Amino acid sequence: MFLKFMLRRFLYVIPMLFITTLVVFSLILLIPGDPVLAILGENATYEKVAELRQQLGLDQPVLMQYVHWLTNAVHGDLGRSLFTGQLVGHAIQQHLAITIQLVAVGMTFAIAGGMFFAITSIYFPKSWMDYAARFLGTLGTAVPNFLCAMILIIIFSLNLNWLPATGFISITDGAGSFLKHILLPGFSLSLAGIAVITRQLRSSLMETMDAEYIRTAYAKGAGRYRAIFKHGLQNAMLPVVTTIGLLMGTMLGATVVVENIFAIPGMGQLVINAIGQRDFTVVQGVVLVMIVMVVVINFLTDIVYALLDPRIEY
Repeated sequence: MFLKFMLRRFLYVIPMLFITTLVVFSLILLIPGDPVLAILGENATYEKVAELRQQLGLDQPVLMQYVHWLTNAVHGDLGRSLFTGQLVGHAIQQHLAITIQLVAVGMTFAIAGGMFFAITSIYFPKSWMDYAARFLGTLGTAVPNFLCAMILIIIFSLNLNWLPATGFISITDGAGSFLKHILLPGFSLSLAGIAVITRQLRSSLMETMDAEYIRTAYAKGAGRYRAIFKHGLQNAMLPVVTTIGLLMGTMLGATVVVENIFAIPGMGQLVINAIGQRDFTVVQGVVLVMIVMVVVINFLTDIVYALLDPRIEY
């Protein structure tokens, strides 16, 4: 039964990916400006413009351009940058590792912080910790990550001079330097996630703690700690799994803003620079890879949810 469910979900992914490629290719055509003129300059002659347009395949019908691009993308060829000549796949590979490290730290902060505040709120009801968790659940979703990033830079970089405001050092180059550079962008990326997980898990735990089997556990002598962590948390975490999967996709999109604020050379900075240069091959490649990652994350989330709760298969 589980294999059938997994196969069915996988079959849903295929048309979704096809629609994704169509949308990505179509949206790139809406970017204002002519990439040929961006390369040659406004004073380029008609002959040079026509020659470069032919070399890039831009003189062909849009449908033929899409089929050619999709065929190459399926084979792993995302083209070359119009300005640097570098393979788009190679450029993405260089920047993707940085973005993954940032998202991993952001998700770690979000999950750990969200679980801490939610569980503390349930363990100490109507205490100042409970009210703090409720306040954070509202504040975190209301404050955009770019504003949070600027506030953190002002406090911890400019005033206290504790952490660097810009730059990035990979974890492979030293864990200490990596943590020093990743704390501010990681936390600014995770604030909304902490708030969402806090609200979701707190609500789920409150509902679970009123269930009959929890009352039975209390009747058998279980304390509040045992009732929450052994009996309640496992079932309460099921809706949170879906939330975590959605958050990972949201964080991938949010890295575009955070990476540019903290000057982190990840996928977000790569796509912003490419948009400014009208380098549409790089933009297409980056957007396609990020959307495919989101689709794959959602697919894996469905599988994990089915493993945790077999009833979802039906």
